Amino acid sequence: MSDNAIDEISGGLAANVPAEVTDAWEAETPASRGPGAARAVLLMARVTFREAARRKILWIAAIAGFAFLALFWIALHAAIKSSVRMPVIARHEGMQVMTMMVLYAGSMLTSLMAALTSCDALAGEIASGSIHAIATKPVSRASIVLGKWAGFAGMITLYVLLVEGGSIAIAAIEGGLVAPHSGAVLGLIWLQAMVLLDVTLAASTRFSSLTSGAITLGLYGLAFVGGWIEAFGAVRHVPTCVNLGIVSSLIMPSDALWRRAAYLLQPPLLGAAGASPFASSSIPSHAMAIYAVLYAACALILAQVLLASRDI
Repeated sequence: MSDNAIDEISGGLAANVPAEVTDAWEAETPASRGPGAARAVLLMARVTFREAARRKILWIAAIAGFAFLALFWIALHAAIKSSVRMPVIARHEGMQVMTMMVLYAGSMLTSLMAALTSCDALAGEIASGSIHAIATKPVSRASIVLGKWAGFAGMITLYVLLVEGGSIAIAAIEGGLVAPHSGAVLGLIWLQAMVLLDVTLAASTRFSSLTSGAITLGLYGLAFVGGWIEAFGAVRHVPTCVNLGIVSSLIMPSDALWRRAAYLLQPPLLGAAGASPFASSSIPSHAMAIYAVLYAACALILAQVLLASRDI
């Protein structure tokens, strides 16, 4: 975290902090009792957002997102032009499958962004000692974690709308394809990223930045492999494989959320025939989505508890 960011969070003690930030902080709460929890969270979220912009994380992510959308738009346009003689139903199903594959890649991109951009959020500041300038002020450590989370959650929300929302919009504009259950699909992909964000924040309270990212990506890989094992077990009727997939989803529900989204998104005919690459006889239920919400909430609470109990 930069010096200006630290000054802004700690109440504007340095001279180079914008006067309006300092005045707003001090006007709302006396220095003797520090900023209110909500105010501290909002300020920390704003500084987190600014830090991401200063480090060019936002801009690089935006460039990657727009390049992703441009590639999809060009490919979809070419695919539509080459299939003008195909039956309407076949052309429509093909566009849906292509959109699903792009959303699958987009969900992986969003998940990786959530883990890699936040792994340094707490671990880096603890290692450098810059968190001392905040934690020693009348600001609770829970507010620090919540503020960090709010900043990254805002960035991830915008990224999901850009990448996944943009992909759905391109399919509608270019091919006249309105993806079914678009809102639910976007919500599940967003929740997938939130789960990874919360796990990364919890890990970063105790481990280094590199280790925190490795833990999250390791769990993500476990869920990914477990999901395919479960799908294989469902098709071949192997209970052990199905149970292993379920256990992996309980350990990390990220892949289960995508499989639920794919089930809502895939064409009914291809799904019933098993012709879709994401068709499966084992479809996660609404209960898994609820479990993922509770999982993310518990990981965020754990991050607050771990930071509060750590001697820094």
